[in-house]
Amino acid sequence: MTIIETAKMNGLDPQAYLADVLDRIQDHKINRLAELLPWNWVPTTAIICAEAA
Repeated sequence: MTIIETAKMNGLDPQAYLADVLDRIQDHKINRLAELLPWNWVPTTAIICAEAA
């Protein structure tokens, strides 16, 4: 499976998923990379909204 197909299988917009992951991966801690997998991924906007609440 490709990353795009895996994102689709998990009900994600592949373009949004890839853009967000590529933007976040440079500063993401290596021991937390599993958070960026399609089945665990939470969009950055959802994280920001959760922190603001």
